[in-house]
Amino acid sequence: MRVVVAAVGRLKSGPEQELVARYAKRTQKSGKPVGITSLDLIEIPESRAGTADQRKDEEAETLLSKLDAKTHIFAFDERGKNGSSPEFARQVESVLDSGTGDIAFIIGGPDGLASSIREQAKQVVSFGKLTMPHQLVRVLVLEQIYRATTILTNHPYHRV
Repeated sequence: MRVVVAAVGRLKSGPEQELVARYAKRTQKSGKPVGITSLDLIEIPESRAGTADQRKDEEAETLLSKLDAKTHIFAFDERGKNGSSPEFARQVESVLDSGTGDIAFIIGGPDGLASSIREQAKQVVSFGKLTMPHQLVRVLVLEQIYRATTILTNHPYHRV
């Protein structure tokens, strides 16, 4: 199954980009036993629309246009459910086992996500109520995807 991490904004060279690349590479290896055939990173530019709502709507339209209609969406948003890594791994496992289509992990830009993405998402996930730069959220999302694959394969990376 194809996994997509779709995000608003481009990562510049630096530590965040290096961490994203590291976790993406690790996930491509550790994900094979659980059925992940590829990991694609999609970046779209931030909208230049006049208001935050207009920017979010424009970004949502662009993000969703990059995904197949059958894609299972995990949206990262502060209004989402704040669960544990093992719970997240089980959610990912459930989608992988269903074989219904790709999985996309969507990360908004500085203004957040449009309600249209939250409504289409099967899961809305939060890293807590803290506001974080979307570049760091991208690192955290990739790390959690990698962690999920290690949990599902009983690899010692995740310690209880």
